[in-house]
Amino acid sequence: MRHHRRGRKLGRDAAHRDALLMNLAGALIEHGRIRTTLPKAKELRPYVEKLVTQARVDSLHSRRTVMKKLRMHDKASKRAEGELPVVKKLFDEVAPRFMDRPGGYTRIVKLGHRPGDAAEMAFIEFVDYVPQPKAHTHSHSHAGHSHEHAAGA
Repeated sequence: MRHHRRGRKLGRDAAHRDALLMNLAGALIEHGRIRTTLPKAKELRPYVEKLVTQARVDSLHSRRTVMKKLRMHDKASKRAEGELPVVKKLFDEVAPRFMDRPGGYTRIVKLGHRPGDAAEMAFIEFVDYVPQPKAHTHSHSHAGHSHEHAAGA
């Protein structure tokens, strides 16, 4: 029986699982919303929420604790320069937005099943996330081209 056995293995060993969570957390902090499988989103939620709670107190100790949890996301070249964009964004932009909120910084939105393997997909996003409208690119319709080719032939 698996009484009190918390967490999912996600088909990976411990080191791979840690790297996965670090990268997903970094992507979520960087973009505000990511699309992943539902089990990964459910595992990521407490990981990220603990990081945001830690980042609400901006101290050297908090920064070092968060850097330890996000070490995989920021590239080694950036670390050597002393610039950590994801950690900086977490402390300067994300955490201040949630100062008055006692937890519950993320939400999971189910998307249905992925066509290839029927894995259940979900968005995980910060609760104050507002999607940015995509810039409309002008693309030519194929119907217009077919008429030109038909007329020219």
